[in-house]
This record gives sequence, structure tokens and C-alpha cells, in this order.
Amino acid sequence: MAIATLDFKKYITNLVSEKAPGPSTTFSMFHIFYALELMEQKPIGRNRLAQKLNVGEGAIRTIINRLKDEQLITTAKEGCSLTPKGLEVWHKFEAVFPQRAEIEQTELTRSLFNYAFLVKNSGQKIGSGIEQRDAAIMGGAQRAIALVFRGGHLVIGSVSGSIEKEFPDAANKILKNLKPEENDVIIIAGADNAVRAKRGAFAAAWVLIGETETTN
Repeated sequence: MAIATLDFKKYITNLVSEKAPGPSTTFSMFHIFYALELMEQKPIGRNRLAQKLNVGEGAIRTIINRLKDEQLITTAKEGCSLTPKGLEVWHKFEAVFPQRAEIEQTELTRSLFNYAFLVKNSGQKIGSGIEQRDAAIMGGAQRAIALVFRGGHLVIGSVSGSIEKEFPDAANKILKNLKPEENDVIIIAGADNAVRAKRGAFAAAWVLIGETETTN
């Protein structure tokens, strides 16, 4: 399919960008990701999709139209469903974010809602973690941390060389849910509701996806 030759990140970004003379967009890459995730599970109606994405009627109409124009979804009485091309795009999302999970409140994840994204083999892209934290906050989260699995341990920059020793309960929950391998990054964002936590974690993880990532 044509999508296999396109730069993945630019492709998703273009789905969100304004297309004159259409209305300005009030949604983000996260909403594309989350919409595809929901549709991959089962067909979903427009109203339910808007509720899950926490967007208004105008935004959900535009999202659906963009996805239909790209032949990523079809609409029917039972709701919106992925096409083979849409499933291909979703599989690319799964390849770059293979593990995603809600994380319970712990001494390290203190927000009411906490959500984690694992990004494969990206530890070398993490510096102080400030860029990821800022991206998460811009995405709607209240806080975020970036952890790297290195040498068999969860590490937070210069703060901690072994989360297991300092925050054993948190480390146990993170390792159990995310199952990281060497040099994987785990972004955990916290917020006062589930969608903002997930959106913040996605935004921070999206920063790590290079412009040269392509579908295979």
C-alpha cells in the first residue's frame, strides 16, 4: 500500500494539519491514535467516539472525515471500523508503542490517574527528561517522568540508578505492566482524569519518534 513508503510521523501529522478552506483543527495526533485504537477493538459509533476522545461534535466530524478521506476507516450502522489500510497504520503505532498501560498510584506515580507508554530502544534520546515532561504537560498531564531500562534496572537520568531500590512498589507495577527490554524508554504521565494522563503520555512518547521512522 502507498502508506508503506511514507514517513510515518509526517503522515500522522498531516492528518491533523489544517486543510484550507476547511475548519481549523481542534484535535491532535493523540486523537488519531486513540480513535484507531478504539476502532481496532470493535466498531464504535460517532457519539461514543466523541465521548471517549473528549472532543466536541465539530472535532469528531472532522476526525472521521479525515480518516475516511485517507481510506483508514469505513462507517456503517454499527459504527466506525478500520479498513486494511487503517489496520496497517494502527500496527505501526503498535510497533513504536508496543506496551501501554494504566499504572496504579504509588510513591512514584502519585496522580489520581497515571498512564504509561513504552518506546522501543530509545534510551539514547533521553537527556534530563525535561523535554518529555514539558510535552506531557502541553498534552494535558500534570506531571511526567521518563525512565530508561538499562543494565536490568529502571533508571531516571541522574536522579536514580535503580528505581527498584528506591521505589520497589512502583518498580514492580511498572515492570509487570510494561515488560521493558534493554534501552527501552517508559514515559509515565499523571493527571486528574484518565484521558489527560493518556494524552500526556502519548505526547511525551511522540517526541521520541524520529522523523525518519517509516512503515515497513
